[in-house]
Amino acid sequence: MKTRPLGRTGMMVSELCLGSMTWGTQNTSDEGHAQIDMALDHGINFVDTAEMYPVNPISAETVGRTEEIIGEWNARSGRRAEVILATKHSGAGMNHVRDGAAISSASVPEAVEGSLKRLQTDYIDLYQFHWPNRGSYMFRQNWRYDPSKQDRAETLAHMEDTLGALQREVERGTIRAFGLSNESAWGTAQWLRLSEDKGLPRVASIQNEYSLMCRLYDTDLAELSVNEEVGLLAFSPLAAGFLTGKYQGGAVPEGSRMSLVSNLGGRRTDRAFAAVDAYLGVAEKHGLDPVHLALAWCLTRPFMCSAIFGATDLAQLERALGAGDVTLSDEVLRDIDAAHRAHPMPY
Repeated sequence: MKTRPLGRTGMMVSELCLGSMTWGTQNTSDEGHAQIDMALDHGINFVDTAEMYPVNPISAETVGRTEEIIGEWNARSGRRAEVILATKHSGAGMNHVRDGAAISSASVPEAVEGSLKRLQTDYIDLYQFHWPNRGSYMFRQNWRYDPSKQDRAETLAHMEDTLGALQREVERGTIRAFGLSNESAWGTAQWLRLSEDKGLPRVASIQNEYSLMCRLYDTDLAELSVNEEVGLLAFSPLAAGFLTGKYQGGAVPEGSRMSLVSNLGGRRTDRAFAAVDAYLGVAEKHGLDPVHLALAWCLTRPFMCSAIFGATDLAQLERALGAGDVTLSDEVLRDIDAAHRAHPMPY
């Protein structure tokens, strides 16, 4: 498995990252542990989680359980040093975590301590803010995104304040690097400017949704990523399972994400099915597994650091791992471009 730089941190991460958000609902702890073992055996060294996980559904009873499952693996395996471990600080509106409080300098040490305890580790390699306090255009909010009510001074003061809290965690040795999630180009630029002006932790990565079917990142954030060495950690690179083809023709496999979340977080539209057909056609034309097509394409993007994928069983995991050995030809890439032009922004 090839590795890529995690920003300017000096850490090298595998170009595929193991996601964990189903561990504790759709997956048992033993299944989660087996996935980590298999991933490491295939060269993955990067695991992503969050304090609010698992999902499908999110509930007060399960919040934090995914971190606990990873912590049990850390304690049992003795292999913590082999993993670049990323987790996330939840923010405003997540009522099951700190009663929905926003991210602040006061919440950072409490959240870090909670994650450390659940993960059974002394340090977190990449600590990410899950979404900005001011809101985000992610998760289909881009269609009516309106930043006009934001308070710029308040936002910048918050950024500087929380960067100070992160610096104190760096000094304590509890976090090695800082990342963003569900952020914009303007927001990321401000985090970078403040960190450089004040000598505070620099953004290493941005975790935003990105796939053949969700390409909001391709413009301003792409340019920022390349020029500022802040790579994308792409979540949902298989479009919540759409790009596997398993939902075509009205199919809803038992235990699948669509069987639990019928609209797939706003991704289920008539246009989405047509787009999937186009990408499945490209895969068939070139004799490629559609999972490999989707993941390998992500890895061709100039701003990509690592693509985060999840699995609910070892067969799915093994299938996805094969994407690391796939190189897409220029002809395949041209056909993908044609499909994208015919089916832009399908959800």
